Amino acid sequence: MSSRIGRSLSVEIFGESHGQAVGVTLDGLPAGLKLDMEELNAFVQRRAARSAIATGRREADIPRIVSGVWDDVTTGQPLTAIFENGDTHSSDYSFLPDRPRPGHADYPAIMRSLGNDDLRGSGHHSGRLTLPYVFAGGVAMQLLKTQGIRIAAHVEMLHSGEHDIINWANPDMDALFECHKRAVPTVDPAKGEAMYESILKAREKQDSIGGIVECAAVGVPAGLGSPFFEGVESVMANYLFSIPAVKGVEFGAGFTAASMMGSAYNDPYAMKDGQVVTIRNNAGGLLGGITNGMPIIVRAAFRPTPSISQEQNTVSLSQKENATLSVRGRHDPCVVVRAVPVVESAVALALCELWLERRATYPVSQRLENL
Repeated sequence: MSSRIGRSLSVEIFGESHGQAVGVTLDGLPAGLKLDMEELNAFVQRRAARSAIATGRREADIPRIVSGVWDDVTTGQPLTAIFENGDTHSSDYSFLPDRPRPGHADYPAIMRSLGNDDLRGSGHHSGRLTLPYVFAGGVAMQLLKTQGIRIAAHVEMLHSGEHDIINWANPDMDALFECHKRAVPTVDPAKGEAMYESILKAREKQDSIGGIVECAAVGVPAGLGSPFFEGVESVMANYLFSIPAVKGVEFGAGFTAASMMGSAYNDPYAMKDGQVVTIRNNAGGLLGGITNGMPIIVRAAFRPTPSISQEQNTVSLSQKENATLSVRGRHDPCVVVRAVPVVESAVALALCELWLERRATYPVSQRLENL
């Protein structure tokens, strides 16, 4: 089993939800990147549970960097950061491994490990592991920032509600960054307030809801990626699908493209300020698996949180009979809100992987100092 992704930039996460700690090792970071630790910590804290629509688990989520950084500057060696676990209530999971939770990884994990997996708080399968993932993404975003690349996401839709719309061809990045200050990060505050109420209603019903996070990356140069197996969509989807609860990924018009005419879908080219642009951006900034210089637009669909207080049908593995289960403990009625920085992190890590690979394979006619 491997919890590692990436070749040019290897990311490996480790730990369990109720173990001593969770953490991450980044290998392949260039030396000399000055980290803004205040900015990095603020990014990590965006994922934390701090409101009435999130889990009651409260953790400090302060990283302890044990290697790869000296005086806040990357050394070029593997960077490892550790987050201690403190607020754990393992007794809430006393029904495991006997009665696996519907919708969770419990049963497959039991079968895979022959009953040896640590499933307290979902163990290594928990959303808790998105904490070191976000730390890694925050580092990646600071590297991309040196190249003029900015990334920001918002909650595009919750459950079956209205959509929070952005301009795919020219997303207002300032508005996207500003919306991160809201309880539900939407560009339209009214839609965020309505989404907030939907989450509260789901919690009152002892239920949960899902939704969609949409992310924009601007300043990405044309020419990153490869055709077929190493296309940007393939690489980025790999990172996005590694996020627990993601069940769908689409770029630009996505599945809607299947119902469009070619004349409506194609993005016409034009010249603007001496640069090639497209008038529309149904392709989401990607053609043939390669960036075309337009903003990358990607969406990730999240399922409803499987841990709900309603009684559900399951089985007793020890008794080999049907059983019921009402999940107690502390759980998000909707993971989508806290997943916004996680999606940003996945996009950032994928783009770092693609950028580092492109830098390493640049045509030999280019002088190294010009890269």
